[in-house]
Amino acid sequence: MALTITALSKTYPNGVQALKNLSLSIGNNMFGLVGPNGAGKSSLMRTVATLQDPDSGSITLDGINVLRQKDEVRRILGYLPQEFGVYPKISALDMLQHIAIMKGMTASGERKEMIDALLQQTNLWDVRKKALSTFSGGMKQRFGIAQALLGNPRLIIVDEPTAGLDPAERNRFLNLLSSLGSDRTVILSTHIVDDVRQLCPRMAIIADGELLLEGAPNEAISALHGKIWSKVVATDAELHSIEGQLPVISTHLVGGQHEVRVYADSAPGDGFSTVESQLEDVYFLNLSQQARHNVN
Repeated sequence: MALTITALSKTYPNGVQALKNLSLSIGNNMFGLVGPNGAGKSSLMRTVATLQDPDSGSITLDGINVLRQKDEVRRILGYLPQEFGVYPKISALDMLQHIAIMKGMTASGERKEMIDALLQQTNLWDVRKKALSTFSGGMKQRFGIAQALLGNPRLIIVDEPTAGLDPAERNRFLNLLSSLGSDRTVILSTHIVDDVRQLCPRMAIIADGELLLEGAPNEAISALHGKIWSKVVATDAELHSIEGQLPVISTHLVGGQHEVRVYADSAPGDGFSTVESQLEDVYFLNLSQQARHNVN
């Protein structure tokens, strides 16, 4: 399956330009779409999911014109938005039955078989008769995946699925997502870089509605080998001094002190040592380079 996004632009009535001539190709596998809050990720996902129209551009999915043949897209689409509503007093089982009928699954035997399998797959079988209002955040997200998988979709979109989950629920949810990406296209939209590192053979970074990078995470990390330098500083004054002189890509607190990470071809100064590059370095480097470009 191939999803091709070409020159997509979208400006909302309030003047916010969410997408700026964005082009992207996504193949059959787990694809990570990463960027800060407000980057345009959700706008892109809503457009691909046929929930809104762009101002210009095109999207094709295996020969289907996504912007014109919306019903055909919806028949092969599973979508878990960043926030989705459910009827709190209805059980997970009854809600899945309702959604399945809405998706056109009218054969009761086939519908029951699929719903039972999805409840097992998402580890919700034991709580299938409980009201959705009693579910934890992680359980609600797993229910969201179950409803997205009804009808065996070929394209699955999940938007910020691990936001707000505790570490144990997040790991369970990531393991579930990983099991889905082997035989269909799954787009994982997130601002959590680590989710993409764990799951996705290919990824894209977007910010301010623009594509900054597209490729394999491992290749992007390797391209920074020997160019990430780190130093721990004890005072805010020293941190501000370094930020004023060097291309700092990120800072982290380590034991109450600031670890400064700098991108440079050679040692940027006393006390800096090379460290292993990470996907987070790729992410912050691209954001910082875009910010400097916009200022200039």
